[in-house]
Amino acid sequence: MSSIFTKIINGEIPSYKVVESETCFAFLDINPLAKGHTLVVPKKEVDYIFDVEDELYSDLMLFAKKVGKAIEKVVPCERVGVTVIGLEVPHAHIHLIPINGISDMNFAKPKLALDKDELSELAKRMASEFR
Repeated sequence: MSSIFTKIINGEIPSYKVVESETCFAFLDINPLAKGHTLVVPKKEVDYIFDVEDELYSDLMLFAKKVGKAIEKVVPCERVGVTVIGLEVPHAHIHLIPINGISDMNFAKPKLALDKDELSELAKRMASEFR
């Protein structure tokens, strides 16, 4: 059975896609810790990030770097935090979260509620900054 991320990649479930490459896909988290919280996933479904084959892992990390740079251009923040937890969905993924302090990456804190128009506009602006 396909993961929810594979269904998003395949267009079976709607998402706020930021950008995609041949091997990777980036989309906004719909339960974000911060405005601009983005998930970066390999298109190939692999459960655990350290089981991702080396070439794809390199692609994923370089892709995430470019997405992070796009986030910085659109969302005011001191840094873009990077975390990989891997327990929520059985599909390797990287969280890119605009932060101004370490507590901004606390997954136990309440999530933001952003409306559809705001998410859509944010994804478009981030996509336009992707290099």
